[in-house]
Amino acid sequence: MYIGIIYFIVIILANTVGAISGMGGGVIIKPVLDTLHFHPLAAISFYSSVAVFTMSIVSTLRQLKNGLKLQMPIAVLVSLGSVIGGISGNSVFESLLRLFSDEKYVQLIQIILTIVTLVFAYFYTKIGNERSLRLSRPIWYVIVGLFLGFISTLLGIGGGPINVALLMLCFGIPIKEATVYSIITIFFSQAAKLFTIAQTTGFGRFDLAILLYVIPAAILGGFVGALISGKVSSERVTQVFQLVILLVLLLNLWNGVQLFI
Repeated sequence: MYIGIIYFIVIILANTVGAISGMGGGVIIKPVLDTLHFHPLAAISFYSSVAVFTMSIVSTLRQLKNGLKLQMPIAVLVSLGSVIGGISGNSVFESLLRLFSDEKYVQLIQIILTIVTLVFAYFYTKIGNERSLRLSRPIWYVIVGLFLGFISTLLGIGGGPINVALLMLCFGIPIKEATVYSIITIFFSQAAKLFTIAQTTGFGRFDLAILLYVIPAAILGGFVGALISGKVSSERVTQVFQLVILLVLLLNLWNGVQLFI
């Protein structure tokens, strides 16, 4: 029971911050659960996906209620790509688990790629967020969605800061609007991942009782985060975004070191 309570606290805090910044919470949940090491890597990735999937539903509905308008063509095309990417990313993740006899090597791959995405996102929002490629062809929305869906499910982080940074870079979307498209991308990529698991390995290998703590925490975190997001400025969102990146970067570096101690 105490493990469930710890997960509840971690997820509600992570998803609150994730909903505000558009990161989705998984970029915080995954490395924290890795550090706690209560469950195998596949289970941690699953719980993280369920948490950010649940949060994405609550947060998107709340953001729309706050009055934020979306460009539906962008939302639909990015979501389409994220579904394909989500399925592909989960397949690669499962293949890596089968390829390596020790899951710590898969975790190391996740940590390295996560650090790369964190560094990119931090420096883009820190020094280059006025620059944009201004891509507008529909195929680019699908390609970006595919990449984001793939990397988020492969890394088990739901979406993370790369979603927001890449949407801003490619399409010139303001950060507060980018956070909402990011959350929508997270919804479809994680839905695809969970559906793929259901159709392949199934959920029997996971302790589903933990979801009694994960889902309520994700709902509360998504609701509170979206509520706060509607009341803060874009500048404050950027500050939260950058601070969380630095903290999660340090946590991933710590986890990487601990693998070989």
